[in-house]
Formats: sequence, C-alpha cells, structure tokens
Amino acid sequence: MEWPKELLEIFDDPLMADVRPKPKTPTPDDRLAQKLLDINAWYASNGREPQADGPLKEKLLARSLKILRDKANDSLRQYDEYHLL
Repeated sequence: MEWPKELLEIFDDPLMADVRPKPKTPTPDDRLAQKLLDINAWYASNGREPQADGPLKEKLLARSLKILRDKANDSLRQYDEYHLL
C-alpha cells in the first residue's frame, strides 16, 4: 500500500518524533498479581509472612495478603510461589 505524500510529510514532522502509543492500563487482575509479587518478595527477603503489627510497609502487605486470600482466584495461583493464598 502506497501512502499519500501529504500523510508521509505529516508523520515526518519532528514534533511527531516523540509520539508514542498510550500504555496499556493494568487490569484489576494485573494489580492483584503485582500485589502478590510484592508479598512474595517480602517473604523471600524476610522468610515469613508480613504481620499486621510490624512497620507500615509490612502492615500494608499484611492487609493486602488478607484481601488477596479473601479474593483469591485461580488466575493468581500461578504467582503464588510460597503458597500464601
């Protein structure tokens, strides 16, 4: 397919050089999977589940883990390397 000359000139404009497609918005499942990966990283570095009575970051991860356990579905099982769900 041959592009019209005018269209090629428009896209050759230096102002169009940094135009990129809009990044894909994460789905709710993507967000849950990322939370589980964060919890896995915590578990790997601390050797235990995050506790609700720890520092702020640990409290947030403990709360996220509780929510994930309530909402756990099969799509998250593939990310659950320490069998936390």
